[in-house]
Amino acid sequence: MKTTRMHRDEVRTDTALVRRLLAGQFPQWAGLPIERVDSYGTDHDIYRLGDHLSVRLPRIAWATGQASKEARWLPKLAPHLPLAVPVQLAAGEPAEDYPFGWSVYEWLPGDDANGTIRDLDQAATDLAAFVKALRRVGTAGAHPRAPHSRGGPLAESDEHVRRSIAQLGDRIDGAGALRSWEESLGAPAWDGPEVWVHGDLLPGNLLVVDGRLSAVIDFGGLNVGDPACDLQPAWNVFAGDNRRRFRAELDVDDASWLRGRGWALSQAVAALAYYWDTNPGMVRQTTHALTQVLAV
Repeated sequence: MKTTRMHRDEVRTDTALVRRLLAGQFPQWAGLPIERVDSYGTDHDIYRLGDHLSVRLPRIAWATGQASKEARWLPKLAPHLPLAVPVQLAAGEPAEDYPFGWSVYEWLPGDDANGTIRDLDQAATDLAAFVKALRRVGTAGAHPRAPHSRGGPLAESDEHVRRSIAQLGDRIDGAGALRSWEESLGAPAWDGPEVWVHGDLLPGNLLVVDGRLSAVIDFGGLNVGDPACDLQPAWNVFAGDNRRRFRAELDVDDASWLRGRGWALSQAVAALAYYWDTNPGMVRQTTHALTQVLAV
């Protein structure tokens, strides 16, 4: 399978590279079948390895710290969470002309949440339970949040959002997007304690088995910050009554709801501007989210 280049400095991978890396560093797995996983993912290539494992390779330098973040924090978070999360088994080193660290994980079964959830009301309850559980985990020793990362003040994204809207031109309702964004910017800032946020609860990072949410993946945006950041599913996954269920389960005040809507808009316009010509799945997903935001 040939993949589209999404980033200027992207590193290409294939099954032959994965087999060479495994043979050199984890030969116990080198003989297993290897198959590229088709997804909307933007930072990593994922390969299924046999029946029970997967290999995750960064496509771009900015993604190289994500696996180490997961290796440090997910074992501490997982016992407190009601949905499964990735389990890293091994960390590989650069080799075979591949310049980044890479990793081997347990395989998590399921399809992503784009149209696969049977009962969205139940999903709203299940995902809210995950978000609440994540927020309750103590943040002692957490890494400092970097500027412009998930969970910070919306104002940090203002320049990028406006630039993305301008770049998109008449491909979106730019005036409506700016009005919505400015309304979210005007919401009172979070003045409570910082909590753990996943930071990227998009349909592609939610796994579904037999129609029900089963796992949350891709914790590369994991941070401590404003809990409104994890309200994105209200516009990415839910609508109508199940959106209201998600909000009620999390007991969200008006200011947090506006900031959450701002996070959903910010992610959508940035992704649309960046991936318009290279990732049609991401474009469909984020177009849906932006439509939901602007319909409010």
